[in-house]
Amino acid sequence: MNWGDIATAAVTLFLIMDPLGNVPVFNAVLSNVEPKRRVKVMARELIIALLILLGFLFAGNSILAFLGLTQSSLNIAGGILLFIISLRMIFPGRREPGDEVEEEEPFIVPLAMPMIAGPSTIAVLLLLSSNQPGQINEWSMALLLSWLVTTIILIMSPKVMALIGKKGARALERLMGMILIILATQMLLNGIRDFVVSLS
Repeated sequence: MNWGDIATAAVTLFLIMDPLGNVPVFNAVLSNVEPKRRVKVMARELIIALLILLGFLFAGNSILAFLGLTQSSLNIAGGILLFIISLRMIFPGRREPGDEVEEEEPFIVPLAMPMIAGPSTIAVLLLLSSNQPGQINEWSMALLLSWLVTTIILIMSPKVMALIGKKGARALERLMGMILIILATQMLLNGIRDFVVSLS
């Protein structure tokens, strides 16, 4: 078992899930839910997100084969998508967390999807499972580790917000965005390289 690959994949997935950036949104969406029930709702949504992500991880090759997608196209598309997500982390819109508030208790949308099991996270999992299917156990462990840390941060989000404040959360989110831009660029370059090699 390659712990280096597991650590790299886990950190990448953690950055994409962006729990610190999602803390204000989670608290805003759950603002109308009774405090005693918030943890249960949050845990339910996080478990649903994990099941969705595990499904894409294990069915990655089948999905790609069914759609007729190549490794290079997945690399390029994933790199572009990750780059866009990273830019939004660094340069957020004017929408405030309070705009996400819903009157009813959230179910799957928007907390499980797309806040945790978003398109960029799914794209990376598809890329991992198709690129190195023999390491599916390593990728599963990486996903579980990143999900576990994300869950702990979000469950303790009221304390996290009190500790770092909104400005601190924004600063950390922008730092994560900068790291993700580097990863997205490398993913895009790998896709272009593989495509050029396939032509020759």
